[in-house]
Amino acid sequence: MDEHTMYYDTIIKLTTAISQCRDPEEVALITAESVKTAFKAKGCSVFLVNRETRELGLVASSGLSREYLEKGPIHFMQTIREAKDAVPIAIYDVQDDPRIEYPEEAKKEGISSLLGVPIISHNKIIGALRVYTADNWEFSFNDITLVQSVALTCGMAMDMCRMYKGYKTSIEILKNMRGENTYKSHKWTPYEGVPTSVDPSICDY
Repeated sequence: MDEHTMYYDTIIKLTTAISQCRDPEEVALITAESVKTAFKAKGCSVFLVNRETRELGLVASSGLSREYLEKGPIHFMQTIREAKDAVPIAIYDVQDDPRIEYPEEAKKEGISSLLGVPIISHNKIIGALRVYTADNWEFSFNDITLVQSVALTCGMAMDMCRMYKGYKTSIEILKNMRGENTYKSHKWTPYEGVPTSVDPSICDY
């Protein structure tokens, strides 16, 4: 990975693109592609925690082969702990770190270093954002801080999208329950709300 600086305009472009999304998967994909490009990394992936299986489920990825992505389940409690402990994890050499669950697959994929940060929304850990590099990379404090900010934005945006879709679904259900025939115009008229005892002629103005 080359020396780089993720300029503020990159973050602005990313947050602007994310803010226009209405689907959580689209948010995740834009995040993965943007981080990979900005860092000139080998790849980037976005995971969400499955609370039932205790695994990190892949939502979106950029730059990684399907073979590597389908290498096997990523166990939430056993793999590197960025999603469990809510702290970023920077691994300089994936071949020499016991926290890596699939070192051989990483080697075959050409991955040397890894940065993982938690995705948090409403003070809850909902997933992890990981950056993969082809060369050994000593992640700086600025690198980690910037990726954390992107992960937080991603988490917030995905939650907003889920809420939007939930509200939209609820409205459609209510419409179906009421039926189309119940929808009539309720525009305000001069006579609406006027007591029957009042002579209608005084409303003709």
